[in-house]
Amino acid sequence: MAEPVTNADITGMPVETHAGTEVAGGEHHAEATLLGQGAEFWVYVSMAIFFAAAIIFGKLPQRITGALDDRIAGVKRQLDEAKAVRAEAEALLADANRRREAATRDAEAIVARARAEAVELVAESQKAAALTIERRTLAAEAKIAAAERAAEADLRADVARRVTAAATALISARADTALQSKLTDEAIAGLDRRLH
Repeated sequence: MAEPVTNADITGMPVETHAGTEVAGGEHHAEATLLGQGAEFWVYVSMAIFFAAAIIFGKLPQRITGALDDRIAGVKRQLDEAKAVRAEAEALLADANRRREAATRDAEAIVARARAEAVELVAESQKAAALTIERRTLAAEAKIAAAERAAEADLRADVARRVTAAATALISARADTALQSKLTDEAIAGLDRRLH
């Protein structure tokens, strides 16, 4: 077996050549190698890469399609969930609006009822105040009349005493004792009848 000979190819890269093939006629033909491997090795590597790429790239569109389908399905699920959440939110909003309107109506009814009760209470208070004022006025008038009667009685009694005293003094100055006694007794008796 001959030793390898290094030659330069067209690009200027050194290429190892091995003597290993003998051509009929006795000539020896050198075999080309790359990185220490022959052409047959590189053909097998190329075919393996081709088949691997065919398998990988053949399944890649299916994988991409499957991933896109999964993504589309996920987006559809999210949209459906969003629609359901929106419908629920709209239902809650409508319910809240109904409750707010009902509360507003109730508040207006309460205010109207309170105003009516306030008007009624004011009217009743005015009636009660008028009756109280009337009763107190009548009581005050009765007290005033009683006080006037008592004052009049006191005045009459005082006048009667003074008149009696004056009459007694006058009679005693002009009349005799027996006549004075008789007149005094009659005057006193007459005054008692008038006063009581």
